[in-house]
Amino acid sequence: MWRCAATRRNPAYLSSLVTLGMIALTWSMEQTRASGPTAWLAKEDSWFQSAEAKTIRDHILSYQTRLGGWPKNTDTTKTIFAGDIEELRANFDNGATTDELRFLARHAQATGDAQSKEAFTKGLDYIVRAQYPHGGWPQYFPPGTGYARHITFSDDAMVRLLLFVREVAKKPLYSFVEKQKRDSLQEVFDRGIDCILKCQINVDGIKTAWCAQHDEIDFEPRPARVYELVSLSGSESVGIVKLLMSLETPTPEVISAVDYAVDWLRAVKITGIRVDVVTGPEYPMGRDKIVTADPQAAPIWARFYAIGTNKPIFSDQRGLAFDRLADISHERRVGYAWYTDRPAALLEKDYPAWQRKLGRSINSDSP
Repeated sequence: MWRCAATRRNPAYLSSLVTLGMIALTWSMEQTRASGPTAWLAKEDSWFQSAEAKTIRDHILSYQTRLGGWPKNTDTTKTIFAGDIEELRANFDNGATTDELRFLARHAQATGDAQSKEAFTKGLDYIVRAQYPHGGWPQYFPPGTGYARHITFSDDAMVRLLLFVREVAKKPLYSFVEKQKRDSLQEVFDRGIDCILKCQINVDGIKTAWCAQHDEIDFEPRPARVYELVSLSGSESVGIVKLLMSLETPTPEVISAVDYAVDWLRAVKITGIRVDVVTGPEYPMGRDKIVTADPQAAPIWARFYAIGTNKPIFSDQRGLAFDRLADISHERRVGYAWYTDRPAALLEKDYPAWQRKLGRSINSDSP
């Protein structure tokens, strides 16, 4: 058990949404979503009957792997894939697979196209097959023996999968999927929620938040890439909490998990600094990130916190934990999102609204 009592604070609400000045803390998942199938999902239903939609559908189908998923960091809508399909690896990271399936569902519903329906079913089956019996998902399937085998909350991968299977189970858009298959997705979803509750990190008897990866056997926090250390996540934990708050009838265990995670996020907010991107020929790659004291800056959060001390941690290819962003290599300093404002809206808007929905006083000391 982790041997440090978690810091507790009374509720305190932010007066405004956090901004990070000049720094762009956009997750690679969000960058991927800016193009590819996501960009087309805002189209009207009638558009999916068009020749343009069919062309894009054909492009998407050409990237579907033998297993049923799609590769990450790839715009699967621009052209027909002309390479060796066996070299593509289906993935759940960085937004891969789920929005390709949403596009196919829109096309199938609008046109009745059998090929879109078949490809959608193959992709849905891939997602369900990839889920561990305890409810977690690896980064991709088959997971292999590396860190991708771990339960993956990184970049909201598992949260996205759970939102997707619930969507397929409940929304009329997916009525073309056989009823028995849709009905079975509730159990898939419930297993995932149970896995999330088991992964919440307990520090000296007090629940806190989640690591970006957890062991697929014993649910303990685990590292990923060499600079992604065992830690509590100030970013991925937000997506998890928002998912738990979206449950129609949350159990006492879910309510407790949310309350404790919110308490932890309040406790670890960082004030008095801002993070800027500075540019100029004197910097490698023409830019750098610096942390500047600023008493007027809105609160921000670190992406990673040390379990037990709640100290922000930063790392690079040396795999060591450092206290300051300035201490790590320039390449990792500018090439990774070490700070985030994601908890701001959760604490200011979402959590108080959820408490009102539950009929609780938003000023109560939870849990």
